Amino acid sequence: MATFLQTIEAGAHTSLPTENLDPRWYAAYTSANHEKRVAEQLGVRLVEHFVPLYESMRRWKDRKVRLQLPLFPGYVFVRLAGCERLRVLQVPGVARLVGFNGLPCALPDSDIEALKAGLASGIRAEPYPFQLVGRRVRVKAGPLEGLQGIVVRRKNRFRLVISLDLIHRAAVVEVEAADLERI
Repeated sequence: MATFLQTIEAGAHTSLPTENLDPRWYAAYTSANHEKRVAEQLGVRLVEHFVPLYESMRRWKDRKVRLQLPLFPGYVFVRLAGCERLRVLQVPGVARLVGFNGLPCALPDSDIEALKAGLASGIRAEPYPFQLVGRRVRVKAGPLEGLQGIVVRRKNRFRLVISLDLIHRAAVVEVEAADLERI
């Protein structure tokens, strides 16, 4: 006890770990089909968020409809400091922040920023089965520059499978072979 009082008298102060103060990207797991509603609520609460969407054509008996569906169903990405996570957990429809042992794990900022830039530039992405095996490559040019993934071929075209290991989900985009380099 005496050392604590001496520390206060000497004017020393303790600081919080920087991981709680620096904003990072986290994956928020949502209730089924609530991604867009959660995103609206996060916008109202001024929390930076990202819901990657893709366009899908659905056919019903009497018509065809274009729908905007989440690229990673059940997840909304949020950028916040670790000490602000309660702001996200209080949003109706958010179940938890994805992590281990009750602590949320941050996603690589570069992956989310590259995905945002790619989708903003008009690259078409679609959901794809999660996979870990294949030829690993890095995109060396274009809006997805720096992003890593697994290359697959389909109908003489190259497609890049972008896997988010933390949530075990993947998306696929078409890329030019010249824009890829082996890792």
